[in-house]
Amino acid sequence: MKKISASILSADFSKLENEIKEIESAGTDIIHCDIMDGHFVPNISFGPYIVNKVNDVTTLPIDVHLMINHPEKYINEFHKAGANYISVHFENNIHLNRLINQIKDLGIFSGVVINPSTPVAFLKDIVQITDYVLIMSVNPGFGGQKFIEGSISKIKELKSLIQDRNPNCLIEVDGGINLENIKKVSDAGVDIIVAGASIFSSRDKGTTIKKMKILIK
Repeated sequence: MKKISASILSADFSKLENEIKEIESAGTDIIHCDIMDGHFVPNISFGPYIVNKVNDVTTLPIDVHLMINHPEKYINEFHKAGANYISVHFENNIHLNRLINQIKDLGIFSGVVINPSTPVAFLKDIVQITDYVLIMSVNPGFGGQKFIEGSISKIKELKSLIQDRNPNCLIEVDGGINLENIKKVSDAGVDIIVAGASIFSSRDKGTTIKKMKILIK
């Protein structure tokens, strides 16, 4: 079953607990946490402390996307904070096999992320051991960006690669997802769809999430 993962990067942090409870009651499946260090991407977000507080107020799984340099130093901290999924980027991690196994050894889901300019073919070896691949459909760093249409063909290409090498590997997509394009993304073969601004900036978050879930059935 396809899942909606709500990215709290676009939430109002002055009332974060209420925002999380609202989207949880509307049927959100996963809470997505974008971790940025101001080096790998041009923005700074938050760290394990906030993830731990999110874990305190929700029973939903927490998906941590590490847009940081040297993630191996922080994986254990995010796991202790409550992460159920942890993904790292292909582009800035030389020893990616070791890194994915470090995450898997914690007994949680391991993911590899690729930026819009990174070819899917680069994943042909790592896809055999990872639990999911996250395709960025915007350039990482800021919420509210426009969906890059070329991401659809990348999703289809990745789907074919996964079927050949690791059928159990899931596909996640993040960036610019809204009610206008979510069905197209879903039909391309995605399993987990991350949405942030389109949920948290809507007048009725619950209705938006419910509409999304209907569109991806």
